[in-house]
Amino acid sequence: MTVLSLPRGRARRVSLRFHPRTVIVSVALAIVALVLVVVATGTGDFPIAPLDVVRTLIGAGDRVNDFIIFGLRLPRVIVAVMCGLALGMAGAIFQSLSKNPLGSPEIVGFTNGSATGALVMILIFGSDQTGIALGAVGSGALTALLVYALAFKRGAQGYRLILVGIAIGAALTSVNSYLLTRARVDDAQQAAVWLIGSLNARSWSQVWPLAIGLLLLVPAALALGRGLDALEMGDDAARALGVRVESTRGWLLVVGVGLTAAATAAAGPIGFVALAAPHLARRLTKAAGAGIVPAGLMGAVLLLVSDQAAERLIPGVQLPVGVMTGAVGGLYLIGLLAFQWRRERTTA
Repeated sequence: MTVLSLPRGRARRVSLRFHPRTVIVSVALAIVALVLVVVATGTGDFPIAPLDVVRTLIGAGDRVNDFIIFGLRLPRVIVAVMCGLALGMAGAIFQSLSKNPLGSPEIVGFTNGSATGALVMILIFGSDQTGIALGAVGSGALTALLVYALAFKRGAQGYRLILVGIAIGAALTSVNSYLLTRARVDDAQQAAVWLIGSLNARSWSQVWPLAIGLLLLVPAALALGRGLDALEMGDDAARALGVRVESTRGWLLVVGVGLTAAATAAAGPIGFVALAAPHLARRLTKAAGAGIVPAGLMGAVLLLVSDQAAERLIPGVQLPVGVMTGAVGGLYLIGLLAFQWRRERTTA
């Protein structure tokens, strides 16, 4: 940990604490994400050279490249970057709050709650994409609020959040299954596609609301990062460091749910990014604490890679990105269990 002190007036000083390896990893992940953006934007039925992509992005391209990049490809790539960033940061917050490496937005029931709202809007009200997104976000937020209220007993402890979240999630899963069994085939198919999570056919109409949401939520997450790191040491230690435990935990839940809601409204409930990104980021940084920034950047990289694989793996077929993240996440969990098993055998 490096501490940098800057003079501020006669009496007060501002201290910046940073972990050098975390900074290096974050910069490296940001560079990888930028390279992937250029590659993804230039890849397709009409390939564009990376230099021409960069030239077009800075406003020096020709009209054809302008139309292909800004009109067709760039919105999808930007949505992938922002959704990955939001899910990675949300995953880091939930894993740190619950003190559980398997923590994710699912533990507060957000995913199942948002699915219920989306299914109601699709199957009962026949809503368009905007109505589906609003229904999903509203229902997910209400579910998270219900879980937090039921888990609150002299404070919301991590294990109570997990248990109540699992119970509410199981109940909502049965509701979702019932809704699907009562739906017409076309409506059920549309609902199933939304439930997987997809970046296909994303446009600027999804980019701007998501960008505005992140402009509000990302600074809030970074500002609450110190309190999150203190909460990882326990409530008593956090109080001793001057952290208001319950209010900080409540605001972190609001920000975590908000980040997940923004991503879900834009692309549906994309699985495993919020779970895997913080793990992978921590393995690279080897630093204590939540690691919100590297987790967010790792989420952006993961979703960009998964989306390119979903788009190119089967020629002529664009898979929903949720299919690819689910497959990659399953392999990641198997690898993680195998690693733990080998380490336990080595130390036994």
